[in-house]
Amino acid sequence: MVMVLLVLSASWLAGQNPSTPPPAKASEDYSGMYAFLQDGEFVQVTVEDEGRLTGFVSRYGDLESDKGQFLDQFFKQGKLDGNKISFTTDTVHGVWFEFKGTIERGEGKNPGDEAYYVLKGTLTHNETDANKKTTSKSREVAFKSFPQDAGAEPAKRD
Repeated sequence: MVMVLLVLSASWLAGQNPSTPPPAKASEDYSGMYAFLQDGEFVQVTVEDEGRLTGFVSRYGDLESDKGQFLDQFFKQGKLDGNKISFTTDTVHGVWFEFKGTIERGEGKNPGDEAYYVLKGTLTHNETDANKKTTSKSREVAFKSFPQDAGAEPAKRD
């Protein structure tokens, strides 16, 4: 019996190696809403397991048939690798977007503040016309995160 306890103790102690580094810190949670091209438009980003990225772009239509209406374009594919981010939206009314860039710390002081994170990179606006001709326009963008009310206190009643 004593021998069994010694063997169990030794195996337990062997598993308690003080030089073993602590588990890796979970990566930042970049999930949230970010401003898009115009006031009122936004990108919703949700970070899933293993760098999978889901979300959508909510924007105003710019064709005669959808001018001023909100169009939601879900991510067809999205990826987050460290702070490198990329996504491609589904096509809606002949338009889709591709984004490649990084997520960086912005000017917001605390998590939940406006611009705590910023998506910086190249946004490509792709459009296919009625003649099946596709045009692409790329530009550098910086999309600031929206403020969050995570720590907001309930309103006081008089």
